[in-house]
Amino acid sequence: MKNEKYFAEFFGTFWLVFGGCGSAVLAAGIPTFDATAGFASNGYGEHSPHGYSLMAALLIEVVLTAFFLIIIMGSTDKRAPAGFAPIAIGLTLIHLISIPVTNTSVNPARSTGVALFQGGWAIEQLWLFWVAPIVGAIIGAVVYRFIAEEK
Repeated sequence: MKNEKYFAEFFGTFWLVFGGCGSAVLAAGIPTFDATAGFASNGYGEHSPHGYSLMAALLIEVVLTAFFLIIIMGSTDKRAPAGFAPIAIGLTLIHLISIPVTNTSVNPARSTGVALFQGGWAIEQLWLFWVAPIVGAIIGAVVYRFIAEEK
């Protein structure tokens, strides 16, 4: 039983990184792909896909992570209909919203993998893509606890 859980975690993380990075690479519409240019690394300022500032990147990553967590917690709550969580989570569409801003992080593992691959500026900006998801997750958990509280 343990091996299945490890495989599921590995497969889920692989799919998140592959899908997240893949959608960011393809959403850029750059006809000549160059992995050294960033390989879908998360960035702000000159490394944002559309030049968004540090504050814009921080705000969108915190807000989207918070809402993502609220949706995850709500759709997996014991009171939610069983079996619909993947649909609700998949339809959050966070990547469509934030790829133009930061290439979408909302997960430090996704950000770290491509930052290590890129090796330069992406590592220098990686701190934001650890801080913002952690802050967003805390906010999302607090909000969910408040709105989901049983009376």
